[in-house]
Amino acid sequence: MKIALVHDWLTGMRGGEKCLEVLCRRFPDAQLFTLLHVAGSTSPAIERMEITTSFLQRFPGVGRHYRYLLPLMPAAVGRLRIPDDVDLVVSFSHAVAKSIEPPPGVPHVCYCFTPMRYAWHRRDDYFLASGRFHNTPLSAVRNALLDWIREWDQSTSDRVTHFVAISRTVARRIAESYGRPSRVIYPPVDTRFYTPADDWSPGWLGSSEASPQPSTPGESIPSTTANFPNEPYYLCVSALVPYKRIDLAVEACNRLGRPLVVIGSGPESRRLARLAGPTVTLAGWCTDHAIRDHLRHARALLFPANEDFGIVPLEAQACGTPVIAFGQGGATETVLPADETRQGTGLFFDEQTPESLAQAIRRFEAHPDRISPRLARRQAERFDTDRFERELVGYLEEVAAPARMPAS
Repeated sequence: MKIALVHDWLTGMRGGEKCLEVLCRRFPDAQLFTLLHVAGSTSPAIERMEITTSFLQRFPGVGRHYRYLLPLMPAAVGRLRIPDDVDLVVSFSHAVAKSIEPPPGVPHVCYCFTPMRYAWHRRDDYFLASGRFHNTPLSAVRNALLDWIREWDQSTSDRVTHFVAISRTVARRIAESYGRPSRVIYPPVDTRFYTPADDWSPGWLGSSEASPQPSTPGESIPSTTANFPNEPYYLCVSALVPYKRIDLAVEACNRLGRPLVVIGSGPESRRLARLAGPTVTLAGWCTDHAIRDHLRHARALLFPANEDFGIVPLEAQACGTPVIAFGQGGATETVLPADETRQGTGLFFDEQTPESLAQAIRRFEAHPDRISPRLARRQAERFDTDRFERELVGYLEEVAAPARMPAS
């Protein structure tokens, strides 16, 4: 099966790139199309692909400022041309990749992370949380642009023959935005890499619960970041953009006086630095090994976003670490909430406010016996990479088979 892969942009290894990476390993001879590529920013499996970029690649500093080129992205993806001899086009899209035009008669499967958040369902999360352009003349211009982008996005949705959603949450958005059904295939979690530490002994754990044993032992690698806090700490691992709502975790830990480590980078870095109190450490970008070290030793992962899916909560659970998450969106499909009747892998909070998150932290600390690291590990293994590859490739072969059959 000869396929063409499409991705919005290649500027780092986040959840979307981890999904793309699986198909790059499975189909190393595929051609990969993207708006722009920062060389060396992704995994070796992606970097060794034959990568075709759009005219946006020629803009100086595009790797840092591509978000400001949104008005040009429809034209950029429209000028990318897929060869006529492919059997299948597979796009990985949270922005414009789904709008690439396949050759006539060639099926196009879109693995959809979400319809474009800032044009459809999540505009307020992007702009009100950060205060950018709020109540200024530029807000009217911004809204007019995003309305136009939304109309274009909807009008080009018929270029996709088959939608695959990363969660039931996103499947509902696809139906609302495009009026289309979708197959749900959850993203992959690398449970071979994200494993509990050999010396794992978190402070919140009751004495009756032993450390969970990973299916495949992970190697022991020292932390490559600054020292861990001297007392049990909470953790956020995220791109620092407004809709991730890391500000809620910072403010909640400020009020409670709890140590918090924030791993990640992005346009919210300066604002979060101004919010951070003496117990909050902004660690910036970290390697995967350092992230794993922090996940293994954190008291809990704080996940305040209304996320499309959220791989990080499952990476935490793979390490036997509980998750305190906002009780909407993808986290509700991956975290098993504990209560007075049953053990779980974490807790939910009901409102995206510092007060609601702080209350959840207090409940978590008051009832450590309700959290099961064994259950957390088993939950993560339900989403492992082998399962993802098997489900997605099986579906792609199912879609491509009729198109490859010779006419009778």
